[in-house]
Amino acid sequence: MTGAVVTPEQRRTILGALLLVLLLSALDQTIVSTAMPRIIEQLKGLEFYAWVTTAYMLTSTVSVPIYGKLSDLYGRKPILVFGIVLFLVGSALCGLSGEFGTLPVLGTGMTQLIVFRGLQGLGSGALFMSAFVTIADLYPPMERGKAMGVFGAAFGLASIVGPAIGGFFTDHGTFTLLGHVVAGWRWVFYVNLPLGLIALGVVIAKMPTLHHGATGRIDFPGAALVILTFVPLLLALSFGGSKYAWDSAEIRQLFAISVIAFVAFIIVELRSANPIVPLSLFRNRVVSACASSGFLIGMIFFSVVMFMPLYMQVVLGVSATSSGLAMLPLMTGLIVGSIGSGRLVARNGRYKPFIIGGIALLGVGMFLLTQVGPETSVLGIGWRLALIGLGLGPTQSLFNMAVQNAVSKQETGVATSTMQFCRQIGSTVGVAVFGTLLTQHLTTELHARVPPVPGEQVIEKIDLGVAQSMAMNAGLLSQRVDGAMERRYADIEAAYRGDSGASSRMLAEADLPPDVRADLEQGGLQPAIRVQLDTLAGKVEQGLLHGETGRSALLADPAVPAGLRAELAEVPTRALQNPDAMKGVVARYREAILAQETELVATAQAQRLAAVRAGLAEQGRDLAARIDQGTRAAFSTSIVNTFVIGLFIVVGALLLAGLIPELPLKTRSSASSAPAEG
Repeated sequence: MTGAVVTPEQRRTILGALLLVLLLSALDQTIVSTAMPRIIEQLKGLEFYAWVTTAYMLTSTVSVPIYGKLSDLYGRKPILVFGIVLFLVGSALCGLSGEFGTLPVLGTGMTQLIVFRGLQGLGSGALFMSAFVTIADLYPPMERGKAMGVFGAAFGLASIVGPAIGGFFTDHGTFTLLGHVVAGWRWVFYVNLPLGLIALGVVIAKMPTLHHGATGRIDFPGAALVILTFVPLLLALSFGGSKYAWDSAEIRQLFAISVIAFVAFIIVELRSANPIVPLSLFRNRVVSACASSGFLIGMIFFSVVMFMPLYMQVVLGVSATSSGLAMLPLMTGLIVGSIGSGRLVARNGRYKPFIIGGIALLGVGMFLLTQVGPETSVLGIGWRLALIGLGLGPTQSLFNMAVQNAVSKQETGVATSTMQFCRQIGSTVGVAVFGTLLTQHLTTELHARVPPVPGEQVIEKIDLGVAQSMAMNAGLLSQRVDGAMERRYADIEAAYRGDSGASSRMLAEADLPPDVRADLEQGGLQPAIRVQLDTLAGKVEQGLLHGETGRSALLADPAVPAGLRAELAEVPTRALQNPDAMKGVVARYREAILAQETELVATAQAQRLAAVRAGLAEQGRDLAARIDQGTRAAFSTSIVNTFVIGLFIVVGALLLAGLIPELPLKTRSSASSAPAEG
């Protein structure tokens, strides 16, 4: 084995560079989320929405154990340099996606972005693995807790500030260069370049090769089977219950491929002289207990980070920016817990009590989170998140430290990558599982609590991305309801004007106002007004033909319009006494009365439609309020239900962590006694 003597100053410089690249890699898991709606709008790829994130997480996750073995064979520095370069190339290509239109093989801008995100994820996998295993080479276990604590805090920082940075660049980063408009979302990827190049220069100039002495060949069959096991599994968990039914042939086939590949992977690894994931590692109780507990903690971490902003925006009604700021207690707690536990471990040499205590505190925070509701304030959410952050903090650093302390120097790289692999798989599985659970709960709750908008189909599936976008736009619901009311008014107006199709649609609605229903059932207002005019004309005819007595009766009848009564009063008495003369007068009055039909129908329709519009406006306001209240209640219940399930997962993680043996921390690192190399 060869290694390097590293001075304290070199350690600090390398630690800063590693922290920078790790932060960039962690940020890329969250920074894209707020830019996605704008990306989809420009690249026209709504149907590929999930793949932009999935491609990154899949490639970064499955590549971790591969890089771990490569680093044991060829050293940490070459793998880290390769990972940084690949990450930066992927970032640049992501930013260029769609700039040159449709390309051969790569296709449209959206498919280009998916491919380049996968390439970026391959680089990210090397960054994650190399960063953690390099700390094991630079620091002995007794000092490693401090460095691991800082790295754990970087994850919390990335999870909180990522969406805010992505939103800022998307909203304010657009500029024009040589007459060409460069969209602001592209800076979400371009921002990696200058910072990554600085880190690359420091690593090349200051970092020694470190641990480099393992022998053997790369387990290519094992690497291929790792990919073949987890890619179909994650696709099944992502698509199950959303794109395909859980019992569909597509999902069954994906699960079958995953199971067959996993069995083949175990067989290959047991027979391989240089397995990519040595199964013998899991005979080590520290590795097996930390890996399984870390898998479950990874599920919880991303479920909280992903769903709490959604909860605060939809249920509590705060803005996207405010919900991001409301997550600061989680970040603060995580940083304090991660750094604080690392320092305490470095002081007293014991890590298990802090792991157990952290998970227990996480469980308390999750329980308290299951008690929230629409009436809970942002402050009430904040102190609960602070407890969860304090509980998550120790797990972000101490699991890796315990595993590295429990294995030989030759196994440090592959053990660290295995631990990181389990955590990332847990996070990815958690996103898929909790997202599916939330979708299923929301479908049920929204159907039960939210009244339908007139004229819209009943919701069968809930798109979380669309739901979050609607929550961020306070006027979207009002526009939707107002639009439905306008369409309904247009149908009612058409029905009043004689459109038989519109009349049939309106009469089929159960909640049609009774007066409108009565009008439409008799064919509108015109028949009723015609009957009224005909009745009036007959009354006038009979009255005038009865002479002065009949006219007196008409003048005293309030049903006769005042204007008509005034005209009747002017009829000469002599004319009333001449029946032959009155026949002509009566005919003219009948004609004049019936001629008012068109004007009276128009006036009556205008009055009725004005009343209908006012009624629909009131109905729309009431409907919008009930939809808003029902949506908040549905989201609250559904998200809290996922936290209830998360609480049981925390209990499982706590039980598994209780099985971790506490070994004495080693006092020397793997990079302390050999001459420098590279």
